[in-house]
Amino acid sequence: MSLTMDLGRRIELVSMDPHFHDISIALYRQETESGPQYVVHSYSQKEGTRERLAFVIRAMHVLGGLEENNGRLYFSCGSPHQLAARRIFLESCKLKPSATLESRPLSILDKKSNIELEASSVGLGAYKVSARDGGPEGLSRVSVLANGLAKLADLARSDGLADVVTFPCGQSHDAVIGLLLSRALNVRAALREEEMASSRGVLAAPSAQQK
Repeated sequence: MSLTMDLGRRIELVSMDPHFHDISIALYRQETESGPQYVVHSYSQKEGTRERLAFVIRAMHVLGGLEENNGRLYFSCGSPHQLAARRIFLESCKLKPSATLESRPLSILDKKSNIELEASSVGLGAYKVSARDGGPEGLSRVSVLANGLAKLADLARSDGLADVVTFPCGQSHDAVIGLLLSRALNVRAALREEEMASSRGVLAAPSAQQK
């Protein structure tokens, strides 16, 4: 049985890691009895690849709040949250190995309006987005941010509530929201980035990668 078959289904690919010899790194989804899990893998045999993958896994744990067990990642709620996992993976691969890892706050300064926006957990997986002293412009940016979060993480919208997004699992995921805040304000650019990443070739087998 080939290694790729054992890894599960590939859901995201960074074809050239700019921080480690341009190796390819992919994220795979596996179905297990306890629920979906994610595996970070590269076929590269370059020295230090194992350490680079360990860093990405650790970054996904810290930045995205995924649990980690023997190199496999999963959400504690048992739900796949696949779109969120893909984005967490891409954001983690952007970091240099020397980067300090810490979860992001649930607030952000919107440079376009110079208004501070924040997301607050209101229970049952729901988050309310609000603006501090923003007036009409703040309300507009709140709607933009909520729409962006919903698209990037496949969150549910509440009828008649433009400022609320909800994780279908019904549990809070503060780390995911914090990580996605800046991307959600420019969701078109984030989605273009995902499309470009998914269209860049395939993960090369060991024989095709330079040692």
